[in-house]
Amino acid sequence: MFGYRGGESPAILARKKAAMRSAQLRWPFLTNFDCSTIRNELQLRALVQTRMSVPEKVANIDVQKWNLQQPIA
Repeated sequence: MFGYRGGESPAILARKKAAMRSAQLRWPFLTNFDCSTIRNELQLRALVQTRMSVPEKVANIDVQKWNLQQPIA
């Protein structure tokens, strides 16, 4: 999701960096290291659930709402 895999185009890297900044604004507890290791939405939801101490359903809704606000291009 945010992690770098190598060989990615500058546009993809810029999009990932913007999404990472957006996620850190939404969830200030996310560190740069956290973001660099998150590979998919499931991992993000699990981290949000753990760090916020909320039920899985609440974390799922929170991440889905955030994800819908992200630009697709």
